[in-house]
Amino acid sequence: MGQLDGKVAIVTGSGRGIGRAVALRLARDGARVVVNDLDDEPARETIALVEKQGGRAVACNGNVTAPDFGERIVDTAVREFGGVHVIVNNAGYTWDNVIQKMTDEQWYAILDVHVTAPFRVLRAFANYLRPAVEEQVRAISPRQMDRRLAPYRRQLTKRLYGRTKPGTLLKHHIPLRTDRWDVAVPGFTEIDLVAHCGSLGDGEFVHSLNLTDIYTTWVETAAVLGKSQRAVQVALEELRQALPFRLRGIDSDNGSEFINQHLWDYAQAQEIQFTRGRPYKKDDNAHVEQKNWTHIRQCFGYERHDNPEVVEPINVLVKGAYGQLLNYFHASLKLERKERTEGRLKRIYGAAQTPLARVLASPEVTPQTKRRLQQEKARLNPFALKREVDRSLKSIAANRRARP
Repeated sequence: MGQLDGKVAIVTGSGRGIGRAVALRLARDGARVVVNDLDDEPARETIALVEKQGGRAVACNGNVTAPDFGERIVDTAVREFGGVHVIVNNAGYTWDNVIQKMTDEQWYAILDVHVTAPFRVLRAFANYLRPAVEEQVRAISPRQMDRRLAPYRRQLTKRLYGRTKPGTLLKHHIPLRTDRWDVAVPGFTEIDLVAHCGSLGDGEFVHSLNLTDIYTTWVETAAVLGKSQRAVQVALEELRQALPFRLRGIDSDNGSEFINQHLWDYAQAQEIQFTRGRPYKKDDNAHVEQKNWTHIRQCFGYERHDNPEVVEPINVLVKGAYGQLLNYFHASLKLERKERTEGRLKRIYGAAQTPLARVLASPEVTPQTKRRLQQEKARLNPFALKREVDRSLKSIAANRRARP
């Protein structure tokens, strides 16, 4: 079984040389091939070689620069083999001449073969592909999508925005948490670092330390330059002080910014339960991963922030107007339970509430803290907060890159 079994390939200029070699390789991997050449005899020889190695091929000969060639070769593939999956625009030639002696006619002839002809083939393929793909998309189920994409997802292990490097120290002391924390009190949280590195992971840039409480969905964020172990521990202490309830537990990924002696000693001193997710299993930290998108990426995007001068403005924003807007005024749904009925899983969500409402409803939060939060909310205007967020983001965006 070849990796191209059941696929159909078009190879222009496949009667000789490189084009023939490509056609034979595709056929050897299981593809059915539509060959092409200016002359019939070379195309027949290629077909004979394909069939000799157990493959199938047909010819669609002629000049690739003909206006109707694209439609003709795509129609041949669909009619003979039922579709098109691979297109190799191999046809080409050179018109040897020095540039000062080359005529416009010669120049446009070269462009016709190497640019216009491939364009016409791809255009004809797109006209065929669109209704076929639309029909499949309308018919496909989410489960089928996951099954078809699974092999490709496994290959895409490297992501530009994933900057976690595994930490090895103390892994045997920090237990894995493989089940969902079924918490009934606030204070058990998930933590993660979000890299603001743009498309480049080199150099030093700003990270956002995101702390998400599972019970209340309360979120606290702090910006740090780089991801040193000490800086992350100091930022976590700032977030602990800002929480309206006691920090009882943290659950992180396996990055060295978390799995280190600084954070382990800190957690022991503060009597904080410290657990970690399984390596490369983002679903183990699903709560904070969700907030990474809704609270960090939707605000700061994927741009690079490497100017040390923006750390303080970001902290003022996330601990001030932006944090207040999200925790005091943005309601969200929270999963309460899952039910399985006739083989189908149904998720049951509670009524939408703000994180503040969940904090106020918790008996674990002191009355003094509740009064302080209520008084603070009464002084706030969500529209004024939104305007302040917009102004701050414009200022941060204008200074996000370090000056050379």
